[in-house]
Amino acid sequence: MDPSVSARTERMFSRDRAVALLLVLLLWIVIAFVTLKVDGMVRDGSIRIALYAAALVLLIFNTASIAAMIRHYRADREHIYGLDIRHLDENRARQEQARHEQVSQGQA
Repeated sequence: MDPSVSARTERMFSRDRAVALLLVLLLWIVIAFVTLKVDGMVRDGSIRIALYAAALVLLIFNTASIAAMIRHYRADREHIYGLDIRHLDENRARQEQARHEQVSQGQA
């Protein structure tokens, strides 16, 4: 793989991983906030247990799914990001060609 494409692939993967981790952190904060706010309104102990269990299950499954996504992206990043980079480069080349055509038509 071309070193510049490899570096771009690594940057894209790192950015996606950072965003995914940030979103998981925000999810934990939001679920904790909502659970604690709802807990103040719950009087029944069994409902409180169900509330905390549901919040915990939600957090575990969502965190695990994001971790699996990151592992998959890491393992197959050349294919996943290679396609993105190729399409970005093709789109950029088309836009540049269209600009050159506009300039040349304006000068004619």
